[in-house]
Amino acid sequence: MAFKAKSASETKAADLAAAIVRIADRSGVPLGIGVDALRQGNPRLTPLAIGQMFRRHRDDLEAALADRGYTLVGYADRGPGRGMEFEIAAAE
Repeated sequence: MAFKAKSASETKAADLAAAIVRIADRSGVPLGIGVDALRQGNPRLTPLAIGQMFRRHRDDLEAALADRGYTLVGYADRGPGRGMEFEIAAAE
């Protein structure tokens, strides 16, 4: 099996998943995670990048959460200046 390098977008999606998992591990579930909490864990995750990574790599994000026993319940993006939030719960 040949090695396939990840794109920058795939790397950022993995960073987003890792940040969400770290927060969920630390805080417990169910939980709502906003942009500010994600940016504290990884400053490279700008609101624009978070929205793009969610839309482009949602399957990868959900798979990473499922590997750790979590599930994505919801995602809300209320637009610029209004914030966005991920709702995470324990997988059943």
